[in-house]
Amino acid sequence: MKIARVRFKNLMETYGIVSDDGKKIITKEQIQEETGIPIPPRIKEFLFGGWIPEVKETGKDLKFELPLSEVELLAPLPNPPKIICLAFNYYDHARDAGLTPSEEPVIFLKPRTALNSPCGDVISPSYVKRLDYEAEIAVIIGSRIKKVTEENSLDAVFGYMIFHDVSARDIQFRDKQFTRGKSIDTFAPCGPWITTKDEISDPQNLRITTKVNGETRQNSSSSNMVIPIRKIISSLSNLITIEPGDIISTGTPAGVAMSMKEPRYLKHDDIVEISIEGLGTIQNRILFN
Repeated sequence: MKIARVRFKNLMETYGIVSDDGKKIITKEQIQEETGIPIPPRIKEFLFGGWIPEVKETGKDLKFELPLSEVELLAPLPNPPKIICLAFNYYDHARDAGLTPSEEPVIFLKPRTALNSPCGDVISPSYVKRLDYEAEIAVIIGSRIKKVTEENSLDAVFGYMIFHDVSARDIQFRDKQFTRGKSIDTFAPCGPWITTKDEISDPQNLRITTKVNGETRQNSSSSNMVIPIRKIISSLSNLITIEPGDIISTGTPAGVAMSMKEPRYLKHDDIVEISIEGLGTIQNRILFN
């Protein structure tokens, strides 16, 4: 199942289920009308409150009639408890940066105010001169866990989505840490929807591509992760309590601008398109103000 949060032209916000081909949506209001299920008004309650099995069973013949092109896709989760991001979790990316990958997750946190819609503009301060892209698989946690084993950790996963970890490298290099240069408003486009884990047979074997103005910059696979998702979740849960709605972004593969022999950082009006197998595509325009 693909679950999206959307806004109509009249600014009314809602959520719904996206068709298998990713072209149409049925909103919660229409689901209620067709099935009689009084699903909750907020998407977080729907995702983690146990409603989905009933909707799946009762709504097997739901009619997808509203084209996605007629609504604006929003960030699927507006208020996640935490956004946890991993650094250098791909062998090829670490190699290009001249680093030895860590056996344990190296993490930083992004504020939820950085969240951006899957097609929203990324607005960077004009003083940033080294703006970079990072395509990542984000894990959406579905249950509260603490000290979970690797063998059981994927049971806590609700689903997956695309996460664009936009990075101001000049701030990052000057600070010698990640948070400030990655926390600016709009620096976390994500979506286009949450894909439930039952639709992803192997999250460790998904093709990841990034294009800038149509030119392929990143072309890798989640099979190149240093620390697989099951271990990421287990390791983090032994340090902190993981909650429903937490977003864990699992790092980016090779091909980012900073690792090029002649870095080609993002410029005003560039278009960044990220596609991940099974999860869809997001596209963001870069603006400097």
